[in-house]
Amino acid sequence: MNTILHAFDEIISPIQFKQHALDLFKYQYENNTVYRSYCDLINNANSEVTEVHEIPFLPIQFFKSHTVSCVSNAPDKIFLSSKTSGQIASRHFVNDLKIYHKSFEKGFNKFYGSIEDYAILALLPSYLERGNSSLVYMANQLIHQSKHPLSGFYLDEWDQLINILQTLEKEGQKTILLGVTFALLTLIEKKELNLNNTIIMETGGMKGMRKEMVREALHSSFKKGFGVKNIHSEYGMTELMSQAYSKENGLYNCPPWMKVLIRSTDDPFEIVREEKTGALNIIDLANIESCAFIATQDLGKNYKDGSFEVLGRFDTAEIRGCNLIAV
Repeated sequence: MNTILHAFDEIISPIQFKQHALDLFKYQYENNTVYRSYCDLINNANSEVTEVHEIPFLPIQFFKSHTVSCVSNAPDKIFLSSKTSGQIASRHFVNDLKIYHKSFEKGFNKFYGSIEDYAILALLPSYLERGNSSLVYMANQLIHQSKHPLSGFYLDEWDQLINILQTLEKEGQKTILLGVTFALLTLIEKKELNLNNTIIMETGGMKGMRKEMVREALHSSFKKGFGVKNIHSEYGMTELMSQAYSKENGLYNCPPWMKVLIRSTDDPFEIVREEKTGALNIIDLANIESCAFIATQDLGKNYKDGSFEVLGRFDTAEIRGCNLIAV
């Protein structure tokens, strides 16, 4: 079974996705005690699930309070989420880092082509400073695989980073500037640029740093400040093994082994139709030894072409029912 489950990157059709998801649900129900306990708690047993939308989605808060894993051996890595003062970090026990590598490398390649074509500049100060970040781990691997001598991490070396961006621009070098939102804003406050060969890819990250801005205003500032036509975005989280990417207008697309469903904000067990706002349920078939079916606290909507957008997060004071169930 495990060998078959590891072939998530070979999925090319909805039928394959469905079968793989059902097989993975069965495996995780049988081997992940936390997930099985949750399924039993809501009276949704393994034998009753025959369709993808019937699979129970584990509330993401369980990653803060429980060890969500199918195996008992020591993991290769434990990724921790960011947190503000007084909060508890989520923990993702990654049993096999090779699976994470395969997911983010093939996901990147699907949307952007070979990593070796790019210089990768990572502006991730808040993540870099705390360690154990899955985003920093991924960025570090992409930097090394790009093999470009100017690829690297940057904290607050603003003048150096501006000079490097201008040098790469003059050379016509394809570049990705991967950055947290507040740091990208700081950069363009230092100097406005005009970049024709650089992809600006924001990863979020305003909480506790600056007054939050709506996406349209934020991306408008980035377009003007960097002199680019579109702003790209990366959507991922500590609890996942895969990422979705947006190339324009905040519309994200998933790799073939990842899918987003929308649940009702009134009934957490109801999946709503396309173009209706609700909470994001994520299926990540690369999340083999943890939980592939996660009910997040993000709000958004999905569309018939498979794309989705993120509209914000639940205010914890407004979350109702089992949207925040955790035992």
